[in-house]
Amino acid sequence: MPLVGCKKQAPPPAMPPQSVGFVTVHPHALVLNTSLPGRTDAFEQAQVRPQVGGVILKRAFEQGADVKAGQLLYQINPAPFQAAYDQAKAQLLHAQAAALSIRAQLDRYKPLAAAHAVSRQDYDNTLSSAKEAEADIAQAKANVESAGVNLAWTQVRSPIDGRIGRMLVTPGTLVTTGQTTAIAVVTRLDPIYVDVNLATSDMLRLRRELANGQLQKTGDNAANVGLTLEDDSQYEHKGALKLSEVVVDPSTGTLVMRAQFPNPDHLLLPGMYVHAQIAEGVNPNAITVPQVALQRNSKGDPYVLVLTGEDKVAICLVQVDRAVGGDWLISKGLKEGDRVIVEGIQKIRPGAKVKPVEQTADRSSAAHAG
Repeated sequence: MPLVGCKKQAPPPAMPPQSVGFVTVHPHALVLNTSLPGRTDAFEQAQVRPQVGGVILKRAFEQGADVKAGQLLYQINPAPFQAAYDQAKAQLLHAQAAALSIRAQLDRYKPLAAAHAVSRQDYDNTLSSAKEAEADIAQAKANVESAGVNLAWTQVRSPIDGRIGRMLVTPGTLVTTGQTTAIAVVTRLDPIYVDVNLATSDMLRLRRELANGQLQKTGDNAANVGLTLEDDSQYEHKGALKLSEVVVDPSTGTLVMRAQFPNPDHLLLPGMYVHAQIAEGVNPNAITVPQVALQRNSKGDPYVLVLTGEDKVAICLVQVDRAVGGDWLISKGLKEGDRVIVEGIQKIRPGAKVKPVEQTADRSSAAHAG
């Protein structure tokens, strides 16, 4: 029987290149902002305490109302202080009367002493008595002034303009001099401070970028600060940085920065949790890629997949600065014209030839959102 020869089978057809979406890197100007958590703090706050002791006779303010500096808040029983003031005035009159008598005697002794009609000792004693009388008058005047101050302090007045809180003591309460418990708290709400904590690493980065020209100050707006409230709404007024602490907190490694905001409607209250957006400046040659493009290897190093001139996949290690919206800001590793793969990443491997399809910004954002 003749042998039948084996037919050689044709190889399977090659798979077509995998389609991938890419975006082309173009450096562009990017406004950079740092969002920092913080809390509001009163511009001024006075904890009112009594300067003299006594019984509160009446309250003269409405709780939660706006008060003016010098406005009466409480009346302490003035009777004992009025009596002390009247007594001090009487002692002054007594000292002035005694001084008048001594001064008249001294005026009579002066020519007699010159004529040796009275002894020098008598004249010196009278002169000494006149000086003591003048000292008694000065002391009496000081006592009157002190008694007057204590009498005035029976009227507890607001030291600043602001809004007063709830009533902390009621009429009939005995208060004492120098007590630690406040009897009223007055807070000035407009303007208001916002204190935020900035990590020292961020502070060093900002200073370094400004020094080497990577960031350019935005003119008069460089120190402007925006504010996001607890309900994610934007505060309508802009603030400005006023100061930063000169000492870093060693326990947290942060630096306190303080911004001042206008608060005409008293929407912001001390102690509120907010987010401050600090305008750092403008990066004139920022390179950003959609967040979906960034991958990490087994060592945790970030990288992106790029297309070579032959439309092959290559790995490109990068350095990431921060997230900006839906993108990553790349500080090193990419240059203008690089084609970064943003779609079909899971279906390709380095070295594979692919079919590139350029993506628009809208499509790449949609791919990231998906």
